[in-house]
Amino acid sequence: MAMTVWVLMLRGVNVGGAGRLPMAAFRDMLRGLGLADVQTYIQSGNAVFRSDLPAAELEAAIGAGIEASFGFRPALFLREARQLAAALAENPFPEAAETPKSLHLFFLATTAPGADLAALAALTAPREAFHLSDTVFYLYTPEGIGRSVLAERLPRHLKVPMTARNLRTVAALADMARQLAATEA
Repeated sequence: MAMTVWVLMLRGVNVGGAGRLPMAAFRDMLRGLGLADVQTYIQSGNAVFRSDLPAAELEAAIGAGIEASFGFRPALFLREARQLAAALAENPFPEAAETPKSLHLFFLATTAPGADLAALAALTAPREAFHLSDTVFYLYTPEGIGRSVLAERLPRHLKVPMTARNLRTVAALADMARQLAATEA
């Protein structure tokens, strides 16, 4: 049976000295859980691997493993490789390809039925734009995400756990997952 290629994104890891997670030790911990072909990308808690376990079991095992090994339990966002590829393909802001750090994909833990889109629209700066799909919120901020009031206030208007990655990071993770899937015989 073919194993699924998974992409893992952790929230709040190695940011401002909090949630310290050394990537080499993180990879070793993931391998210790029986995950195959583990790779990490940059220092913010991104991993790509293979497993035949279902998502709920993976999330429980990884969360418990991080807590036991590193003393904290970050929010986990797990996507199959095909789901990450679909999030990229559905990007409603193709102009962001020129400046990939201007587009952030916020991966939601669940759908956001209580999202206050009118409040979000009121917070949108003149050149900003957003789009909400089922479990991805796309935020285009050509002036920079650090200046975005919408980005700052997003959690209180979407009301679901989320983690964000810029377009460059999502594309790199999707490419790693695609390459890993291609190596399976």
